[in-house]
Amino acid sequence: MVEQASFSKFAAICRALESTTKRTEKVEYLVGFLRSLNSEEIIPAVCFLTGRPFPESDPRVLDIGGQTLWKFDRKTSQTVLVSKPATILEVFDTFDKIAMSSGAGSRHRKQVLLDALLSRLSDEDAEFLMRIIFGEMRIGAVEGVVLDAVAEATSIDVDLIRRAHMLLGDLTQVARLALTQGPEAIRKVGVTLFVPVKPMLAEMAQDLKQVFNEHGSVTSFEFKYDGARIQIHRKGDEVRVFSRRLTDVTGSIPDIVQLARERVRSTEYLIEGEVVAIGGNGKPLPFQDLMRRFRRVHDVEAMVKEIPMKLFLFDVIYLEGRLLVDLPYEERWSTLAALTDGELLATRIVTGDIREAQKLMEAAVRAGHEGLMAKELRSTYTPGVRAKKWFKIKPAETLDLVIVAADWGSGRRRGWLSNYHLAVRDEGTDEYLVVGKTFKGLTDQEFTNITKRLLELKARETDYTVHVKPSIVVEVAFNEIQRSPRYKSGFALRFARVTRFRNDKRPEDADTLSRLKHLYQEQFRYKAQFES
Repeated sequence: MVEQASFSKFAAICRALESTTKRTEKVEYLVGFLRSLNSEEIIPAVCFLTGRPFPESDPRVLDIGGQTLWKFDRKTSQTVLVSKPATILEVFDTFDKIAMSSGAGSRHRKQVLLDALLSRLSDEDAEFLMRIIFGEMRIGAVEGVVLDAVAEATSIDVDLIRRAHMLLGDLTQVARLALTQGPEAIRKVGVTLFVPVKPMLAEMAQDLKQVFNEHGSVTSFEFKYDGARIQIHRKGDEVRVFSRRLTDVTGSIPDIVQLARERVRSTEYLIEGEVVAIGGNGKPLPFQDLMRRFRRVHDVEAMVKEIPMKLFLFDVIYLEGRLLVDLPYEERWSTLAALTDGELLATRIVTGDIREAQKLMEAAVRAGHEGLMAKELRSTYTPGVRAKKWFKIKPAETLDLVIVAADWGSGRRRGWLSNYHLAVRDEGTDEYLVVGKTFKGLTDQEFTNITKRLLELKARETDYTVHVKPSIVVEVAFNEIQRSPRYKSGFALRFARVTRFRNDKRPEDADTLSRLKHLYQEQFRYKAQFES
């Protein structure tokens, strides 16, 4: 019987990965680790390396509340080994039992299971268990690094490994297949309709000039729609739709399913597009309203009438037995255009004139959308990697906000105050009202410095949160202002991220609630406003 790998062995690899910033060294550590695993350990080990308790294709969640996790987190410094150390497979099995626990008493059962597991781990190893639970490994074992390591561990061409990853949509399955069955099995991986594929990603461009510098004298620009990205699979009469996160959303959008059946001239394909919620004036509704429709599981037909959608297609990945990912984008677009009515295609131009691109950008914003996508004409379709073949360009709005509290970080951010409660000033009462939280945008050194400053400003503290005297002003970029019953301000920022510290501003100079309300209403200059 092959001896099972201990979780301590996994934690040791994590420490090694965390100790270096060099990609080649990370790959080298991973190659040795992957080769040492038996076939049953590959899937859980790769899950854990990437900060997941389960594979990407597994919808289960641990469903452990934040406050409960905080209590567990406090216990990690008190763990005592009471039996033989836990193995990787035993940790995976415990996660399975936690995920399956539901109903009355489930919170207690989850706690008992996790406490029992923690009792079999050293303090140092328990640290990495908690990071997996929090989904924040921060050891540099990102998908690209793991794929490189799988390729090197098996002597399989890395492009074949990446292609298999796109088509299978699950890093753990690629690793298992490569390590147990070898290159021939990887070569045979193809599109399986109704199994979602990993989408190609885009880099954020600072401006249009950067795009032309990277793509050359001529490139393609499309509207970047303020919607939800989908992939549509069809074989015969069956049509299914998957979200960007590879979740099946077919039942929530029957109108889009019907549109695909009627307006795409093929019965076997995998195409990509964006769905946008449309208001009564024909303009797009905010993303918040789109999600009410996109996630709907009950009374779907009523919601179809209440929030209609439009479909905008932009790529074709598979058509009638042919995988098209190696074709240049320009050819894929021509193929897509031949399949569909023109009005189903994304608004697009091909140009070498920066002024024409700027006009399209302005048109996209006036139409209620986010900005532009720029796509190199010769680019092939590469999965799950942010490369400079595709760029997204959008004007960013910012607010100057005050930090009024901060949560203690977890995982990689443990020991830092790193989730900041951001507030506007209500000029009528001089009260600071929270409009969201974020930990995005800061470096490790900035986390360290801001933690020290915030502790000096501490007014009171709970187990999890430090409330501070309003003093620090930060510039915050965001995608959208949404209505929110959660906050006293009545608003929340979508995708908030700190762009810089405004040391030149006092808290009373921060943006006000009235400015926030003004910006919220300004969004509807080009968007529709949903009225239930």
